[in-house]
Amino acid sequence: MSEPVFYFSLRSPYSWLAIHDLKTRYPKLLERLALKPFWEPDEELRGALGKHGEAFLYTAMSKEKHLYILTDVRRLARKRGLTIAWPHDKSPRWEVPHLAYFVAERAGKALEFIEAVKDMRWKLGRDICDPGAMEEVGCVLGLDPIELRDAHLDPQIRAEGLQALRACIRAGVFGVPFFTAGREKFWGIDRLHEFAGSVGQEAAPVEMPTAMTGSALLDHAGGCG
Repeated sequence: MSEPVFYFSLRSPYSWLAIHDLKTRYPKLLERLALKPFWEPDEELRGALGKHGEAFLYTAMSKEKHLYILTDVRRLARKRGLTIAWPHDKSPRWEVPHLAYFVAERAGKALEFIEAVKDMRWKLGRDICDPGAMEEVGCVLGLDPIELRDAHLDPQIRAEGLQALRACIRAGVFGVPFFTAGREKFWGIDRLHEFAGSVGQEAAPVEMPTAMTGSALLDHAGGCG
């Protein structure tokens, strides 16, 4: 079987929760996963996809769905003993953090980068689309801060990002978290248990908050863009 893949978005609160569940319940699986970013492309990258008849598989959510997600994520975070600081995305440029990810990946710090950025976004409520934020992450991780700050402007990294988006399209990724194991596909944090089972990975014991059942962490599809 080909290596298992976790498609994530640094924008998505459900990806944040999936990372938490992988760390606490499936740490060995997390070590095995190929981590692949998924994000809404800017006009230039979207145009490059369109030239080859490719379309990014994501549909903008309605106001009603957005409001539901605010409540749902708060509920799911509370069940995990997490608190969330909702960021305000003024003029998001998702290439800023997601193309910086490729710099960290080349340096062997893919997961460390994801951890730093998700904490910045979901624990501190910071704007991760600010290039200065990526510069800070570079300093924390011991990477070139300028390279991370300017990754979204680098033609070579943008070309790498374009290929990554094409890979998402080929894999049929329409939202995150999204997991694949060979031809099997799993969308949402409630499918993490099934995904893990498909690759022979059992959940590690985890201490649940009071009054929670063993299945309480797996009660919602938990998928979005």
